[in-house]
Amino acid sequence: MRLHRNLVDAVVEGFLQINNDHLYADKVIERLLKRDKRWGSKDRAFIAETLYELIRYKRLYTEIAQEKAPFTVQSTRRIFAVWAVLRGITLPEWYFEGTPERRIKGRFDALCKERAIRESIPDWLDALGVAELTEGVWEAELHALNQQAQVVLRVNTLKTDRKALQAQLSKEGYEAEPLEGMSDALRLKKRANVFLSEAFKQGLFELQDAASQRVAPLLLGNWTAAQGSLKVADCCAGAGGKTLHLASLMGGKGKIVAMDIYPQKLDELARRAKRNGVFNIETRLVEPKYLKRQRGTFDRVLIDAPCSGLGVLRRNPDTKWKLTPEFLDQIRATQAQILEQYSQLTKPGGQLVYATCSILPSENQQQVQRFLQSEAGKRFTLVEEHQISATEGYDGFYMALISDK
Repeated sequence: MRLHRNLVDAVVEGFLQINNDHLYADKVIERLLKRDKRWGSKDRAFIAETLYELIRYKRLYTEIAQEKAPFTVQSTRRIFAVWAVLRGITLPEWYFEGTPERRIKGRFDALCKERAIRESIPDWLDALGVAELTEGVWEAELHALNQQAQVVLRVNTLKTDRKALQAQLSKEGYEAEPLEGMSDALRLKKRANVFLSEAFKQGLFELQDAASQRVAPLLLGNWTAAQGSLKVADCCAGAGGKTLHLASLMGGKGKIVAMDIYPQKLDELARRAKRNGVFNIETRLVEPKYLKRQRGTFDRVLIDAPCSGLGVLRRNPDTKWKLTPEFLDQIRATQAQILEQYSQLTKPGGQLVYATCSILPSENQQQVQRFLQSEAGKRFTLVEEHQISATEGYDGFYMALISDK
C-alpha cells in the first residue's frame, strides 16, 4: 500500500478531534470525507477505516508508541506509524525517518499478553465485563466487538421485496446476499457507500443491523392485518430505525406514535419516513401530560432504552473511551425509570418489548427481573428474552417480550 500525505494528514487530524476535542467519531469522519471532492471511494475508505482502527485499538497503539493524551500532531503520527508497521506498510520518507520497526513489533508481542491492552479497553471496564459475564464470555465478546461491522440492509417491503432490491443493487454495482432466517435482510458482500445508490434515494431500504432487525418482529409477534389495526408506541424512537421497521411490518396501517426527548432526532425520523413512503407515524416529544392521558391505550409498546452501547462497539469504537462508571450507574437508573413509566402505556392484554444494544446483564436481564418484581411490573409477565452475542457476527443486543397478565 502506498500512503498519500493528504490522506494520512486527514487521519491524524481526525484522531486529534476525537481524542482531544472529545467529538464523536462518526461525525468527525463524516466531515472529513466532505473536505476534498477529488477523493475517490478508495481514499474515503482509507480515511474512515484507518481512523476507526486507530480508535478501536487506541490503548494498544498508544502504549506501543509510548504516547499519552493530550495528543499532538507528532505523537499521533507516531501512533499512526505503529499501525502501519504492524500491517507491513512501508512508511515513506516524507513521514519521518528512523521508525523503530523491531521495537514496535517487540512491544506488540509483549503487550498483547494482557487482555485489556490487546483488546484495547479501559481497566475498569475490563474488570466490570469479567464480573458480569465471566472471563471466557467477556474475552470472546471483546474480541468479536473489535471486528469491523458488516453492512446489513433492511428491505422496505412497502416499496419492494428482497429479490427485486437485490437485483437493483446489483445493477448499480452493489452485490448483496440474503441473510439466512431473516426475510427482509441483505448483507453487502463488499463494503460500499450504499447511501449513494438510487435504491436508497428511492427509499427501498435502510441500513439496520441483523440483531436490531429482530426487535420489531418480536413486538408484533403473530399479528396480522386481518386481526385489526394496532396502536403502537415507540417510546425512545430516536431517528426511527425500528419505528420504520414496525411500519413496514404493519403494512403502513394502524398507528405508531414515535416519542423522544430530542426534537432533532424526530425531525430526522420524519425525513426518513417520507423517503420510505410511511404515513402512519406520528412523532411526538415526550410530555408528562400526554403520557398520563395515554396510559393503558397502546396494543404494543417498544422501549428501546438508552444504554452503555457496548453491543455496538464495532460501529462506535469511541464509545468505550467515553464511558465512565458514573455514567453506567446513571444509565441503569434511567433504564429502570423509563421501564416503569412507559410500561404503563400498555393496554390490558397488550405487550411490550424492552431492548438495549448492551451485553451487560445489569442493563438487561437484571433490569427486567427488577421491573417484574416492582409495583409497576406486577401486572406483567416475561414471555421470552433473547441475548444476542457479538460472536454471532452482528451487534450485541438484548430484547425481552413482556405481556400484560
